[in-house]
Amino acid sequence: MQIKIVNHSHHDLPRYETALSAGMDLRANLEAPVVLKPLQRCLIPTGLFIALPEGYEAQVRPRSGLALKKGISVLNTPGTIDADYRGEVGVILVNLSDADFVINDGDRIAQMVINRFETAEWLCVEQLDETERGAGGFGHSGV
Repeated sequence: MQIKIVNHSHHDLPRYETALSAGMDLRANLEAPVVLKPLQRCLIPTGLFIALPEGYEAQVRPRSGLALKKGISVLNTPGTIDADYRGEVGVILVNLSDADFVINDGDRIAQMVINRFETAEWLCVEQLDETERGAGGFGHSGV
């Protein structure tokens, strides 16, 4: 599938790092390093603008290595980029560690996954069909 992209960053386009990767790494597009203090959040620009086809979204997700090794995550994970959004792709990073984290220009800060989605149409009914689970909520099935 082809997706229109405008690259105002000074980095290569996002790409799949391996043949079976689901996500493409997004890079920080910064004029100067950003220091993310513990529990601080910040919108990091990528310099990318995309036009997704109708029926698709892009999800911005954390990179597992940054999350495990440095405690850096995407705050609104997954962040959704809608097909009609034409602004710059930004990444809301949060530092969940107890140490400062420096983000440099070109750092791989998140990954983007392209997904097809369905548009729901509500059908109002008087009651729902019965299931084995029923109304069982969080933790209802035990440990």
